Amino acid sequence: MDDIDAEQDISSDELDSSERAQRPSLPLKSQRDQETPFETGFHRTARICLMKIRESLFQLQWQEAADYMSSYFQTLEDTTSGRPQLASEIIWRLGTEILHHHPNTNLEDFNSFLERIKNTSVKTYLEVCLEHSFHLLLNGKFDDAKRQLSIAESWRYGKQSASQEHRIKLVQAYRGFLDYFTWSAKKSSVSGADDSDAAANQEMHNYFRQASVSLKEILQYPGVWDPFVISYVDMLEFYGDEEGALSVLKDYAYDNRFPSNPNAHVYLYQFLKKHKAPEKKLIKALQILHASVPSHELMLELCSLLLQTGRESCFREALTVIFSLLDYSSWKDNLQAWCCMRDVLKLLKRKKLTCFIAEEWESRASWWPAYHFRTNQAKRDFEQSPDLLTAKAGVASALTGRKCMYCMWKNTLLNKAKIKRIKAAKRPLKGRRRSERIRAERIRAERRSERIGAGRSGDRSGSGGAERSGDRSGSAEIGADQGGADQGGAERGGGGAERRSERRSGRGGAERRSERRSGRSGDRSGSGRSGAGRGGAERRSGRIGAGRGGAS
Repeated sequence: MDDIDAEQDISSDELDSSERAQRPSLPLKSQRDQETPFETGFHRTARICLMKIRESLFQLQWQEAADYMSSYFQTLEDTTSGRPQLASEIIWRLGTEILHHHPNTNLEDFNSFLERIKNTSVKTYLEVCLEHSFHLLLNGKFDDAKRQLSIAESWRYGKQSASQEHRIKLVQAYRGFLDYFTWSAKKSSVSGADDSDAAANQEMHNYFRQASVSLKEILQYPGVWDPFVISYVDMLEFYGDEEGALSVLKDYAYDNRFPSNPNAHVYLYQFLKKHKAPEKKLIKALQILHASVPSHELMLELCSLLLQTGRESCFREALTVIFSLLDYSSWKDNLQAWCCMRDVLKLLKRKKLTCFIAEEWESRASWWPAYHFRTNQAKRDFEQSPDLLTAKAGVASALTGRKCMYCMWKNTLLNKAKIKRIKAAKRPLKGRRRSERIRAERIRAERRSERIGAGRSGDRSGSGGAERSGDRSGSAEIGADQGGADQGGAERGGGGAERRSERRSGRGGAERRSERRSGRSGDRSGSGRSGAGRGGAERRSGRIGAGRGGAS
């Protein structure tokens, strides 16, 4: 937005210095949107158009901003000194932002826009080429991006190219960075194939030489070159030059020409750890990192290394490191950090070095309890992890005593959780007993239903026998009327009829017994009466048949 401010205030630069009022040091309300003296109609239109573009960007109206931007291109035709260069940079930066967010933008729109911007200003040519290559990489156009960097690397424009030597080196470094990616891909393919492929190895080595030259050259300039350093060290390690890789990392970390960069010490420590360097070198690298970033995650490893030395001075330094780490809110809920603190405190108490604890706690006693050991914090810690609650409670009891509220809440919460677990363990046992009871009742009900079914089948068989006996008695009466039987036969028939009727009455008793088992009192009485009635009718029919036989 500084370029926009400069564009809108440039007309005031045309005023005589004696006529310009000195700007106050305090930030006052801006007057950029107001008309300025000596402003032509073209400049006024350009100023209003730029204001509309800014408002559209703030309101995320990308289509409206694009329409205004197409009109703002006319400012490139302004012949006022300094205006075309400034307008070109404004169009480049704002136009790129609009294209990034416009929903209907495609790759062709970006390419045509950036190619047009390259031809409007030679001062921003290299920067536009870099941005163009980045956009192509984001869209997966690796070869096109590399081609753009090669074109920018070979660009020359008199004194302009000489004054932009640093930018040219940056373009070369990015081109070498892309060569590193190609080398890495070739390395993967060669490692998976036969090592005897000399042509593939030679091609991979050619990419290594191209990339290493560009990356090594950019490291001669001060700056933050993290991706370039990592790539260069990776290639040197692959070809066995560990001394060269270590030298690059040391220069990047300790050379005063480079700005302070914590990542440089991280890369050096990781390299030393990978190659099994002595603990003394590892501790030194992490100590420098602790001086710049006390909250770095590698501080836990520094504590572990310091405790392994067994020296009292290292114990004290480990306590300082872990206290400094837990001073930051990002580590308040970290289980590993609190476990490390608990272990350090236990070790110092066992070694009778509690004076170190008192010295570190003296400056924190006024704010650490409210910062770490509040009761509501105990609830959140328990919800996150009971182990975290236990570890923090151990630290709190060591620092403030066992009667602190955090420790008391720890006991309360853990007891409640234990009771819930016991109840939850009993609940399945009750459920199993209930299911077994239901299963036994179901089996008994099935057995009762089977017995009832057997009784009903007996009823059906008894009623069928009575009907058959009635048929036989009827046939006996017909035989008596016709006179087809003598008296002895009638007597024997009467005796047989009486015995059969007695057996039938016996069946009626069996029916009554089956009905008593089913537990239906009304059905039992009805069935008994019907059975007795049928038995009496059979006996009477037998006597009648016998009497008729004797009469005949």
